[in-house]
Parts: sequence; C-alpha cells; structure tokens
Amino acid sequence: MLGYIKAYKPELRMKEYEMYKAVYCSLCKDMGKRYGFLTRFTLSYDFTFLALLNMSLSEGVCSVKSGRCVCNPLKKCTFCKGAEHDLSMPSAASVIMVYYNIRDNVADERGLKRLFYRFLSLVFRRAHKKAAADYPDIENAVKKYVTKQSEIEAAGKYDIDAAAAPTSEVLSYLFPLCSGDESDKRALERLGYCLGRFIYLADARVDLEKDRKRGNFNPLLGCEDGAERAERNIYMCINESINAFELINIRQYKNILGNIIYMGLEDTYKRSLNNERSV
Repeated sequence: MLGYIKAYKPELRMKEYEMYKAVYCSLCKDMGKRYGFLTRFTLSYDFTFLALLNMSLSEGVCSVKSGRCVCNPLKKCTFCKGAEHDLSMPSAASVIMVYYNIRDNVADERGLKRLFYRFLSLVFRRAHKKAAADYPDIENAVKKYVTKQSEIEAAGKYDIDAAAAPTSEVLSYLFPLCSGDESDKRALERLGYCLGRFIYLADARVDLEKDRKRGNFNPLLGCEDGAERAERNIYMCINESINAFELINIRQYKNILGNIIYMGLEDTYKRSLNNERSV
C-alpha cells in the first residue's frame, strides 16, 4: 500500500498523537523482531491504520512505554506494551505486500532500477517466506491480488472499475481479520473495499500526468474525463468509508481512527496531489 491512510495531525490531541506514534513505532519494532531489521524501513501508515484497527477491536488494553528507536538510537520513541498479539497480523501483511510490490517493480522497471529491485527481492525473500508461513491465507490473498493486477495492466485494460478491483478485494479480505463478530466483519469488509478503491484511485490520479509523460499504465488515461471521474470516485469512496466505519463496534482509539477516516483521507489525497503538481 502507498501511505494514503494517515491521520490529520492538527486535529489530534497530544495524547492521541502520542498513541498514534506509539502504534507506528511498535509495529516497526514488531516487524524487525519477527522478519528482520530491514523490513522496518518498508512500513507505511496504511498498515499502522490496520494495526490500530486490530487493536481497537481487541479486548486487551495496552500501556505506553518509552524507549529508543533502533534505527536512530539518539531518538526517543514510545511503544505499546501488551499489544504484541494484535501487531502480528499487520506485521505479516505488511511484509507480504511489500515483497510482492518489489517483485512487481522488478517486472516494470528497466536498467539500474530493475537491478536494484531484483536485489531487494532477494533481500526480502526470507522475510516473505516466514510471513507467508505465519499467515498462508494472507499470502494467497495478496498473491491473487498481484496476479490479477498484473494481468489487467499487461492487457492494457483501461477500465477504472476493473483496475481498482484487486486492491479493493485484498483489503476487503484483510480488514475482517480484525474481528470475530459477524456484524463487524461485514462492516470491516465494506470499509476495506472502499479504502482499497480509494488508495488505488488516489494514486492513479496523483500519478496521472507523470504516467502520461512516461508512457506508464494508468486506467485514467483511457477516458477523456479520467481525472474528473477519479475525483468523483475518490470522494465517493471517502463517504462510503465513513458510513462503513460508523457501523463498526470500536472499543478503543475511536477518536484516532475517526480522525483518519473523517479528515485524514481527504487531507492526504489533497497534499499528495498538490505535491505532485509542484514538482
């Protein structure tokens, strides 16, 4: 995933922001412990959201403790104590998704970039193998998603709905893993689907002009009003994500999660689009 699911920091209270950072740092630490030091550098805020969502539906309560960042020992960090079980699934999902993204880049890039990603795929092979063994169902779901996405792009299928479907489907599989309640599972499935579609379309819209210049695949290039259609769909996905989120029985961290859904999605999309235009 691409880091589009982030909090809107100006509206978070200090205590909430500290918890948000603690979940990020704890997930980073957990990934390093389970799958190797280098996996820490691949963590995105999308999986921090997944970890926070998993923790919010758990009956356990974690406390916060201070520590040092392993990547930067001069920096102080906060960590969640007692959340190891809730971090396990997001850690594995992150490693599996990153590995397949690297493999996808090996196929897409040329020259030195291709060699670089080929090297990364070798480095991450062991971590991926362990994560896949820990969560074989997630491995199968992500592999299916990547295969389907590759087939769509290889066929040059400029269909917005078809191109966004694999990302939507893999998140609609991952999110229900956060709860054992059937009612919550249905709402989580819908939330995952809408957020997956949002991520794909937001990235396609942000990269539209760059992909046009480079000749890269982008489903929005197949229609005259691609940018406008993407914009409408992006805001529809945000609204549908809000509706799904409100149906979930959140036990804790509701303000942080709500901040991400109600404000963070739109803010991150707008900032990403403005940053790309200014390049």
